[in-house]
Amino acid sequence: MDDKNIYVNRLERVRSAMKERDLDGFWISKQENQGYVTGFPSPDLSVLLTTEENYLITDFRYIETAEDICGGLFQVRMTQTGQSAFDLLKEMRVARLGVEEAVLTVADSKKISEVLPKAELVDASGLMEDIRIIKDETELAAMERAIELTDRCFSHMLQTLHPGMTEREGALEIETFLKKNGAQHLSFDTICVSGMRTSLPHGVPSDKIIEKGDLVTMDFGCVVDGYCSDMTRTVAIGSATDEQREVYNIVLEAQLAALSALKAGMEWAQGDKIARDIIEAAGYGPYFGHGLGHGVGLEIHELPTMSRRGRGVFAENMTVTVEPGIYLPKKFGVRIEDLAIITSSGIINKVKSNKEFIIL
Repeated sequence: MDDKNIYVNRLERVRSAMKERDLDGFWISKQENQGYVTGFPSPDLSVLLTTEENYLITDFRYIETAEDICGGLFQVRMTQTGQSAFDLLKEMRVARLGVEEAVLTVADSKKISEVLPKAELVDASGLMEDIRIIKDETELAAMERAIELTDRCFSHMLQTLHPGMTEREGALEIETFLKKNGAQHLSFDTICVSGMRTSLPHGVPSDKIIEKGDLVTMDFGCVVDGYCSDMTRTVAIGSATDEQREVYNIVLEAQLAALSALKAGMEWAQGDKIARDIIEAAGYGPYFGHGLGHGVGLEIHELPTMSRRGRGVFAENMTVTVEPGIYLPKKFGVRIEDLAIITSSGIINKVKSNKEFIIL
């Protein structure tokens, strides 16, 4: 492990949460949660925590890597031919086993019940996510590297976008730049839409040709050292109408107001309200149909949830997108998105890309 103390601290926090729920075992199924406590984000992995021990179970393909990364902090077990990771549970005296019902399959739940017929299975979905919502210094540093790469990518696209290029070609240019310059993979499917198609908040790049007078919305992110970035910019090609400028400036005003107000102690829903009130006052309320933002980390969508329905309070070192938008059907749309770190006195915005209205 790069820094054993990081994982010792994380495991202590998980065990504290297990104690609060009166669990003497926790079967971790979600890959991001496994990686959070092991540092080994493999798709073929099982993790069991008891009150005293940490177990990592994998097969022959990954055993050597698992021992190199996790040995010393985890008891690394290898399944044999014909065995499953659940066979390890037969050795355990677990009365209340926490499981992640949100991701545990029905088949796996049945297998656990078969090997632990007397154990009570308790839904512990959200236990890890509540811990992961506060980012440590290692996580913030990884996210900063991912954000810096997306900033560089946007600068590249300002030099690359031109009339005659298709949306698919624009998306490919984004993805190629990110992967050539250090991204492990993409945070999500890249959005690059133009003209009327910018009114689609999650539009899929098509063969539509980017034309003079189009707005182009680019929403993209990458993963660096396991952590995601996420940013959106909307630019104009060649020229812009007064209406496009007006809508853009309203979205930007809403975003800047929210960014200026967010801080630890504020309710998640209040952050959404600050931006939404500005858009509604301008007469565009019906055209801002999604929440203002979401948490980002090991996953591209995680807590906190900044929307009308968001229930929670911001704390130091939470990370959240701030992405208001206005989408006028069959006309055009505008979205601007940054990724902010919450502090007690405000936010730290690691996204440096220009947000003034750009005409290429």
